Amino acid sequence: MTQATTVEPRDQLDPGVTAPERNGKNGAPRWVLGLIVPVVAVVLWEAGARAGLVSTRLMPAPSEIAATLAGLAANGVLFGHMGATTARVLVGFVIGAAVGTVLGAATGVAPRFRALFDPTLQALRNIPSIAWTPLFILWFGIFETSKILMIALGVFFPVYLTLSGAIASVDRRLVEVGRVYGLGTTALVGRILFPASLPTYLIGLRNGLGLGWMFVVAAEFLGASQGLGYLLVDGQQTGRAALIVASIVMFAVLGKLSDRLLAWGGGRLTGWQDGFTAKAPA
Repeated sequence: MTQATTVEPRDQLDPGVTAPERNGKNGAPRWVLGLIVPVVAVVLWEAGARAGLVSTRLMPAPSEIAATLAGLAANGVLFGHMGATTARVLVGFVIGAAVGTVLGAATGVAPRFRALFDPTLQALRNIPSIAWTPLFILWFGIFETSKILMIALGVFFPVYLTLSGAIASVDRRLVEVGRVYGLGTTALVGRILFPASLPTYLIGLRNGLGLGWMFVVAAEFLGASQGLGYLLVDGQQTGRAALIVASIVMFAVLGKLSDRLLAWGGGRLTGWQDGFTAKAPA
């Protein structure tokens, strides 16, 4: 007699945590491996600064940057600037992603709509972000509206392009099956086209979020009185390199945390996938 083997069903596993993350070959979570490079870089950077190999006037030591962040946090200033920047990115991301999703779905589903609008959108996509700055100031002033719309513009293009291309690339046989079962255009999008393009669409959202963090820097150069971009300008004008680098570090930290959160949520939505790579990269 052969002994039955009990296999844990896939749907009982956490869809957002892959096997390498759960039981890594080295016994450590994968996010720990991701810390090796930055930690080594910081240690070498600090050692070089203390040994005089790195000019601390132009490139402050990590300890000085940490002290600057600690001082800003103790005064309560840091969290105000972080909150202002994060709020702008969040609102801009929601607007840009919503418009990009609607237009991306429309151009992906309707070839005539794509032929009508896609060439113009592709041309606008190649305009550098800084080129929009004077026009947005002229149209919307230097207050929050222009900043948020600039961020939304940066988010829009990768979301639109990714979703449009993903829908257009869905296997035609899946669409034919839907037609056989009498699905109309709306039902076809909701039940076949969008689910099939969801993994690629989530990548577009992550790319859009990354560009949103890039565009917020240009947006906060438009005369902002609060935000991490304002700290960058303040550090430049006052010659405080530590403040500049500290602001850059906070952009990196907030950008990574928001991307990780979006990837985590996407991993839950695409838990049905049995892909080779991880669903929610560290």
